Amino acid sequence: MEYETMGGEEIPKIGLGTWRMEGGTCRDAVSTALDLGYRHIDTAQAYSNEREVGQAIEHSDVDRDEIFLTTKVWPMNRKRADIVNSVNESLTKLGTEYVDLLLIHWPNPLASTGEVMRTLSDLQNDGLTRHIGVSNFDAEQLETAREKATVDVFTDQVQFHPFNPQEELLEYCQENDVLLTAYSPLAHGGAMHDHVLTELGKKYDKTPAQVALRWVTQQEKVVTIPKSTSEEHLEQNLDIFDFELTETEMAIVARPSRLQTGLSMVRGRLGR
Repeated sequence: MEYETMGGEEIPKIGLGTWRMEGGTCRDAVSTALDLGYRHIDTAQAYSNEREVGQAIEHSDVDRDEIFLTTKVWPMNRKRADIVNSVNESLTKLGTEYVDLLLIHWPNPLASTGEVMRTLSDLQNDGLTRHIGVSNFDAEQLETAREKATVDVFTDQVQFHPFNPQEELLEYCQENDVLLTAYSPLAHGGAMHDHVLTELGKKYDKTPAQVALRWVTQQEKVVTIPKSTSEEHLEQNLDIFDFELTETEMAIVARPSRLQTGLSMVRGRLGR
């Protein structure tokens, strides 16, 4: 495993995302991931699987304090009382007294960014979370969130893959010591059949998915949380730290494409 250091803390470069995992499938995936060496687990109120994630952690041989656990507040919880109550419900479901990272899941145009970020900040000060952050915020929205928070904003979790490299946001994060957490790093499967990733995979004896994950994790201040329920794929996702892409290869992998990004979003909505 490689790590990204932020705020004096080491965050595993590869974690497990649990979007659209349910019931026993979710419990088994988290349990398998922990057995394989994953120590970064991501969930959310919107996923309706916090209880299953918590059960997997509880029955694991891995101590809770060795796991970097993230959950996210559903953005319709936009008032202070609603946010606090929902976070307490999340902690109960997860079976833990705190999470390591608490995010607001999406920017809500009806919400007061100031109220949301001050509430998250207070929850950190009260010990219910060790860090706070945002998800799906662009650079301008992230700047506002940082201004309104009374503690450091630890991360912005966004869709980030070779066809959506988020250059402006990445530059902002790197310049302002904000971690970029990449979800959907394989473009919901779009990376699997990409010719550039395939050719590089042949060179390094890796799959196209592994090349895409290496491209993501090789970047400064970036970690990623690919989703998988397959033990084989969970193992492959970890097996990316024994090779390194050249600067030229890093450049040719990144190909911003509205079409590919759009297709990725459609595949995501269809659950593929």
